[in-house]
Amino acid sequence: MKTIKGPGIFLAQFVGPNPPFDRLDTIAKWAADLGYKGLQLPTGPGSFVDLEQAAESQAYCDDIAGTLAQYGLSVTELSTHLQGQLVAVHPAYDALFDGFAPPEVHGKPAERQAWAVRQVTLAAKASQRMGLTAHATFSGALAWPYVYPWPQRPAGLVEEAFAELGRRWTPILDAFEDAGVDCCYEIHPGEDLHDGATYERFLDEVRGHARACLLYDPSHFVLQQLDYLDYIDRYHERIRAFHVKDAEFRPSGRSGVYGGYQGWVERPGRFRSLGDGQVDFGAIFSKMAAYDYPGWAVLEWECALKHPEDGAREGAPFIRDHIIRVTDHAFDDFAKSGADATANRKLLGL
Repeated sequence: MKTIKGPGIFLAQFVGPNPPFDRLDTIAKWAADLGYKGLQLPTGPGSFVDLEQAAESQAYCDDIAGTLAQYGLSVTELSTHLQGQLVAVHPAYDALFDGFAPPEVHGKPAERQAWAVRQVTLAAKASQRMGLTAHATFSGALAWPYVYPWPQRPAGLVEEAFAELGRRWTPILDAFEDAGVDCCYEIHPGEDLHDGATYERFLDEVRGHARACLLYDPSHFVLQQLDYLDYIDRYHERIRAFHVKDAEFRPSGRSGVYGGYQGWVERPGRFRSLGDGQVDFGAIFSKMAAYDYPGWAVLEWECALKHPEDGAREGAPFIRDHIIRVTDHAFDDFAKSGADATANRKLLGL
């Protein structure tokens, strides 16, 4: 059994125009000084990782690894959450999601999708060059506007949405297979893959593709009121990435799971900094250790109340203290009887 690696931190919520968050070397030092051992790196426009260069140039990837190594850091995974979202976009969201893509494809859904598919495909090769085994992304969504069946959904609508999702993702998953990297979908409201049932439906469409894996984030399950521990029992063989993020759900007679179009502070379901919500991380880390989860525990900071820098500062020791260093022997080995097969039969009266 392997001990979970960490703590890591996802940089998407921290990258910005002001020091130390504006350069890879300075944000790496900031993270290392807080106690982090790994960085999950967002990619694409405005990020520190150009996927075109990362896929084509080993020297470029080595430079990134070398920059992090100066501070005792590793890359945990690359992320194409924004690009993965654009692999499948319902027209109702075209204007909103244009902001995830470069200006030259705004207002051009087909060109935007082609750009996104290429980006995620490049991420497979880039991950391989960096020696990574997992990649973090979103599935995108065609059926999400129809998530609640009112009016009644026409027969075949959901089936066709997932069939199309499978057609779009299968070639990308094949690229991840060629690269030897798992493509890990973050199960997330707003994506067609937002719970176990939708993930299973997608798996059927991609014929159980070995690289169609999971990024586990319990916070999204709290907000859906889904059993996040049973989820690990069901899908642990496919979990290859892990966002450590907290949340709370406090419904009232006025508002519940859907949130009443309220802002994050007012919603019954809110993301919180680690330790401020309701997630039972002791149980989660125990299950992940028991199932021999092979990857990193990575903070994704999102909180409706707390300052991000405080959340990051508190997150490193929180994750470190929850990682279970797995034992290499049973606790009761001291009491071994030393019995052999013959003795065992004798003890059984055989």
